[in-house]
Amino acid sequence: MSWSERRRILALLAVAALSGCGFAPAYGPDGAAVELLDRVAVDAPSDKDGFDLLERLEERLGRTGSPEFQLGYRIDTRTVEQSVAPDNAINRYQVIGSANFTLRNAQTNETVSSGRVTSFTSYSAFGTPVSTEAAEADARTRLMRILADDIVTRLIATSGNRKSP
Repeated sequence: MSWSERRRILALLAVAALSGCGFAPAYGPDGAAVELLDRVAVDAPSDKDGFDLLERLEERLGRTGSPEFQLGYRIDTRTVEQSVAPDNAINRYQVIGSANFTLRNAQTNETVSSGRVTSFTSYSAFGTPVSTEAAEADARTRLMRILADDIVTRLIATSGNRKSP
């Protein structure tokens, strides 16, 4: 048996194993995560980080006028020095962030999912104060997008455990 024939057989076995274990796309017709699309209202933001997080969450989950779920969150960030030159000038910073989130049933206020996600981004402090400020703003926006994507991933991963309202 040739190597290409073996690969073909192994691929068919892998597909058979996935279909046998009940694998289904999360957003497929019978996918558990379908209940999230256009059914989650996100708490109003109170600062720029919150606006960036909300924007990405709505890109991923949609926006609804009559929510079945309410998503609350709390963002924590801190900036640490990453690279210091011999003249004590800081050349690079790291922004570390976390978001605690709670998905609640909008009618009963019962918690159906919760968790914490963490990540980081970095930015360069070389250049002018204006370019450093712009780099920091960009790093914070990227961090909020990463945290929002991680929240959605967690919600999708646990969506089969929820009951619709």
